[in-house]
Amino acid sequence: MKVAVISDVHGNVQALEAVLAAIDELHVDEIWSLGDVVGYGADPVRCMEIVDERAVVSLAGNHDLVVAGTIDIDMFAHDARDAAEWSRTVLSQEQIDVLGARMPGGMREDVQMFHASIRDPVWEYIVDSRTAELCLERQRRPLCLVGHSHVQLLWGYEGGELVGGTVAAGATLAYGEGPYIVNPGSVGQPRDGDPRAGYAVVDTQQGTATWLRAEYDIRAAQGAIRDAGLPLRLAARLAEGR
Repeated sequence: MKVAVISDVHGNVQALEAVLAAIDELHVDEIWSLGDVVGYGADPVRCMEIVDERAVVSLAGNHDLVVAGTIDIDMFAHDARDAAEWSRTVLSQEQIDVLGARMPGGMREDVQMFHASIRDPVWEYIVDSRTAELCLERQRRPLCLVGHSHVQLLWGYEGGELVGGTVAAGATLAYGEGPYIVNPGSVGQPRDGDPRAGYAVVDTQQGTATWLRAEYDIRAAQGAIRDAGLPLRLAARLAEGR
């Protein structure tokens, strides 16, 4: 099965539509979303509608659960809190209920997936070797997909040695027996210095994962944030990929 993996859309409909247009050219069988469809960006309603329509798997992220009220909003501060409070005013009650009903982890096609990590599906960032080692110890399938950090990453073992870190767009992993952890990066708010929307394609039959990027209209996304009255920092960071 050929699967497109998206994560951390964060209300950025311009980025989401660009990624989906690129995905449609690849003729994938399914789309899996690793959570945080809402938060930060100015179009949470439309992003939820699109992801609900297109994705076979939709996990819950920490922003999704805060907006739903499943997690106390006091866990957030500053821009994240402001965006969560605003998102609650524009989403329908039905959409909020859907967010609250989602789980932050799951499995499909023998692939484990979590919004954050296998140890803490909601909050833990896998961005360093020690955290990666601890998570890989618990992994029971060759491939585990995670989001949350907004960075395209790979962690795993080759010849008994831990390998990993950031991954360049276009790179392909043959994950074999694993274990490997793959982060597709963020669709709506990349934080690895590359402002292009990030995603990945996994071929479960071939046992491969490929990291990809898509150009999108950043100025339009920034304008929508400003028009919504959201913190201007959220608009500025899009152009920086931070």
